[in-house]
Amino acid sequence: MILLILLALIVVILVLNIKIVPQAHAYIVERLGRYHATLGAGPHILIPFIDRVARKVTLKEQVADFAPQPVITKDNVTMMIDSVVYFMIRDPKAYTYGVENAIMAMENLTATTLRNIIGDMTLDDTLTSRETINSRMLTAIDEATDPWGIKVNRVELKNITPPKAIQEAMEKQMKAEREKRAVILSAEGEKQSMILTAQGNKESAVLEAEAKKMATILAAEAEREKEIKEAEGKAEAIRSIQKANSDGIRMIKEAGADEYVIKIKSLEAFQAAADGQATKIIIPSEIQNFAGLAAGIKETLK
Repeated sequence: MILLILLALIVVILVLNIKIVPQAHAYIVERLGRYHATLGAGPHILIPFIDRVARKVTLKEQVADFAPQPVITKDNVTMMIDSVVYFMIRDPKAYTYGVENAIMAMENLTATTLRNIIGDMTLDDTLTSRETINSRMLTAIDEATDPWGIKVNRVELKNITPPKAIQEAMEKQMKAEREKRAVILSAEGEKQSMILTAQGNKESAVLEAEAKKMATILAAEAEREKEIKEAEGKAEAIRSIQKANSDGIRMIKEAGADEYVIKIKSLEAFQAAADGQATKIIIPSEIQNFAGLAAGIKETLK
């Protein structure tokens, strides 16, 4: 019975000394009070009553948000600056045995470094050189924390708070700058509007001139076309009259009409003319002679 109890006690002790280290963690093991090993992720068996886990260290990136610190610039302006440090444990053994309180030590180191950097800069440089300050702080803090097994990845300034009087002066300056910018933009807008209006008027005048020019050209072409049509109509009428005369002469010749017939036709034409409003009619001598001959023939027939 006692043996079974002893065996059960041994099993319990062995089970309690089986350690499973999670991923991204490391366990510092001490044997008889001295550093023995750093256990990585996975299962491990410790010697009962001899080995113990002295510290559990996370290897993930951590964030240390430090409270605002008062700093004085080169031109004697006191401001409050708070910073954030992103770091990770590179050496668990050095982190465990290198410093008593690594986070507090890093906070004090950050404040000291920040005061040294800002003390060499004016207020304007401080407000406009945030990236430069971050870079210089990263270099200084990373170098100082290296013996503690800490790797500093980034240092960021969260807020830079100058005195209230300076804040009010800065706000007034920013307001003046905004108003100045608004006036400049308004003037540029009016200038652009005038330019666009002038260009529009110019284009309108050009289009109007081109329209008038086109209307004049079209009117001239229409007038020329009209004159051409009238001339063609007159020419066609003359050709028709000439053709009619030609056809009449040809028909008379084909009918075998002699000189007397032609003269009789002439008399008929003069008769038609006499029936009009004319008060005087001049008769050619040939027709007069023919008229006398006709009268003699008429008497003979009687």
